Amino acid sequence: MAHGPEGQQDDGAGDVPVGERLRALRRARRRTLRAVADAAGISEGYLSQVERGMANPSIATLQQIAGALGLKMGDLFAADYTTGPRVLKAAAAPSLTFGVLGRKFRLTPGPQHHLEAFLGEFAPGGSTGDQPYTHGDSEEFLHVLEGEVELHLGGEMFALGAGDSIRHSSAVPHKLVETGGDGARVLWVISPPSY
Repeated sequence: MAHGPEGQQDDGAGDVPVGERLRALRRARRRTLRAVADAAGISEGYLSQVERGMANPSIATLQQIAGALGLKMGDLFAADYTTGPRVLKAAAAPSLTFGVLGRKFRLTPGPQHHLEAFLGEFAPGGSTGDQPYTHGDSEEFLHVLEGEVELHLGGEMFALGAGDSIRHSSAVPHKLVETGGDGARVLWVISPPSY
């Protein structure tokens, strides 16, 4: 059970109005009212009213706002929207299979933080996929924990081994390929969140 900023217990998403959550998520993503309102197809004044609890948006409008923030509707109701210390036990880290022979574990709980961190595991010959991809215009940091990988970044390739790291823009098409034949583990840190 999490505790709020004043030591109060936070038993779930229902304790905080959606407008307050929206404001916290928007600010964490460093987005202005105008930028989010424009992307959501609503007025800046209306979004301000929603954030201050003076207007009650429809589900469709909430979906538009969430999309403008790069979120899913369910993210607006996640219990862990606040800032502050959060512990995520390794066994509870959400994971997904992606690319070719790869798995990704989210290490940062909640969508509201100023950064995202992921642990990637690749079987021999694994990759993030056949095609390079982009996501947002964030700063992305990659650190190789174990094994050998090759980062295809724009028109360049970078061979990286355990202990090596690289920083780049997530707007540049990129893909990662395990090249050592023994599997690899990598750490990605993305700021602001865009994945």
